[in-house]
Amino acid sequence: MAEAPIDFRTSPEHYRHWKLALEGGVAYLTMDVNEEGGLKPGYKLKLNSYDLGVDIELADAVQRLRFEHPEIGAVVIRSQRDRVFCSGANINMLGLSSHDHKVNFCKFTNETRLAIEDASHHSGQRYICSINGIAAGGGYELALACEEILLADDGNSAVSLPELPLLAVLPGTGGLTRLVDKRLVRRDHADFFCTTAEGLRGKRAREWRLVDRLVPPSKLAEETKKIAEETAARSARPKNAKGITLPRVDRQIDGDTIRYAHLTVEIDRGQRAARLRIMGPCAAPPADAAAIQTQGTAFWPLALARDLDDAMMHLRLNETEIGTWVLQSQGDGALVEAYDALLAREASNWLVKEIVLYWKRSLKRLDVSSRSLIALVEPGSCFTGTLLEIVLAADRSYMLDGAVEGSNLPAAMLRLTPMNFGAYPMGNGLTRLATRFLYDPGHVDELRKETGKPLDAEAADAAGLVTFTPDDIDWDDEVRLAIEERAGFSPDGLIGMEANLRFAGPETMETKIFARLSAWQNWIFQRPNATGPEGALKLYGTGKQSKYDRKRA
Repeated sequence: MAEAPIDFRTSPEHYRHWKLALEGGVAYLTMDVNEEGGLKPGYKLKLNSYDLGVDIELADAVQRLRFEHPEIGAVVIRSQRDRVFCSGANINMLGLSSHDHKVNFCKFTNETRLAIEDASHHSGQRYICSINGIAAGGGYELALACEEILLADDGNSAVSLPELPLLAVLPGTGGLTRLVDKRLVRRDHADFFCTTAEGLRGKRAREWRLVDRLVPPSKLAEETKKIAEETAARSARPKNAKGITLPRVDRQIDGDTIRYAHLTVEIDRGQRAARLRIMGPCAAPPADAAAIQTQGTAFWPLALARDLDDAMMHLRLNETEIGTWVLQSQGDGALVEAYDALLAREASNWLVKEIVLYWKRSLKRLDVSSRSLIALVEPGSCFTGTLLEIVLAADRSYMLDGAVEGSNLPAAMLRLTPMNFGAYPMGNGLTRLATRFLYDPGHVDELRKETGKPLDAEAADAAGLVTFTPDDIDWDDEVRLAIEERAGFSPDGLIGMEANLRFAGPETMETKIFARLSAWQNWIFQRPNATGPEGALKLYGTGKQSKYDRKRA
C-alpha cells in the first residue's frame, strides 16, 4: 500500500507538537513534542526531538504570526519539558529515512529557520530563544535562528552541536555557518565546540558567544517575559492593525493533475517532468491597501504565492523522481503589471510588505529546489514583473517568436516592472537581473528604461531576458528535446551543477548554507561512515562502536 503524501497544510488547532499563546505584543511558541506523533511509523520523538511534521507546524506558526497578528512584535521560542529544550532531529527517524527524505527534510528545516530570521530582520517580529535545559544539534540550530538566546545558568542547561562526534555527519540546518557567520564565534572555539558531544554551558557558553545571556533558572520565565515585552514595545509593527486569517490552501489531486485556484500542475511520468501553469488575475486589482485587507487571501498575488509554495513542497517531498519543472503562465500581462503597480504604490503598508516578503521567500524556495527549471514563454502567457522573476529563476528559458499558426492568441510578450529591480533579492543579496548580468552591471540600469514596455521575442532576446527564441515550426521539437535531455542526465550531477550555477556573485550566509547542504551534507549522508550497516547513524543508541573508513578523501 502506497504511503499517504506528506501534507504541508496545517493550522494551530491541528498542532500536535507546538502551543501558540499570545500575550499583548508577545507570542510564545512552546515546544511540547508528542512522542507518538511522528510523521511516519518506526520511531518515537523522545526528548523534544523532531521530524518533518514538527517543522511543518513551526513553519505554519511563523507564517501565521506575520499575517494574522500585526500586533506581535516579539516571539519567544521555549520548551514545555523540564530540563530539555530540544534534542534536535530524531536520530532513529534519520536512520530509517531514505536519502532524499533526509536532504529534503534538512532543506525545509533550513528554509523555516531563514523565515524566522526574515521575520526578525524585515517584519519587526524579533525572535528570542529561552533555553531551559539541553539544546542539542537541531535544537541549538533552532536557537541560532533567533536573534537573542537566553540560557538557564543551572549547571545542567547546555548548547551543543554533537553531529560529528556522535553521528559522523554535520549540523544539517546551517549550524556551522550560523555559528561563525552570524554569531561570529572564533574558529578555534567553534572547532572545540563542534567536536565536544556534551557541548558547553554557563560562563564559557556566554564568553564564546554561543548564547547572549545567562539567567538563574528561577528567574528564566520572568526575565524572558521582560525582555520580550521590551522588544515588542520597540517594534515598528502596527499594533492596532487587524490581521488576515490564513485558511487552508485549497487543492484537488486527480491522478497526475493537481489543481489550485491559480495554478495547475500536470505530471508527465514518462518524461519525469511536471508542468506548472500559473493563471494570471481575472480582474483588475483593488484600489488600495484597505481593499487588499478586505480581500485577504483572495487577493491574487497572495493567493498565487500560497498555491505555488504548497505545490513546490508537495512536489519536492512526494514526487522525488519528477526531476524537471516546466514553468508556464496564462493570462493578461497588463493586469499583472497593474497588480505590481499596486504593490509598489502601497509598499509601506504592513500587509503589502508581508505579501512582497512572502513572494521573496517563495521565489527563493524555487531557486534552491533541486529540480531542473525550464520556463516557456508562449502566446497568451503573462510573465510580467513579479511573474517574470520565475523566468529569470529558470535554468533556461524558451520564448516563442511570433504567433502560432491557426491560433488567435497574440504573440508572446515579456514586461519588466519596478518589482524586478529590488523587491525580490536572491539568497546572494542581488536581484535576479543583477545576478544574470554580473558581467555588465550597467545593463540592469539600461533595462530600467524598458520598464512597462511589452517585449516580443526579438526584443527579449536582445535584452538578454531569455535563452532561446524558436519559431512556431521548431518550438515543439526544441522544448521536447530540452525536457528529454534533462531526464537522461544523472540527477545527482544535475543537482550539483544547478546549485553551483544559480548563485553567482557574492557569497552570503544563506548561499553558504544551501551550497553546503546540497554538496557536503548530501555527500556525507550517503557515506558508509554515517549510513552504512556499521555507520554512526545506524548504530546510534546500540552501544556499539562505529567502524569508519579512515581514508581522507
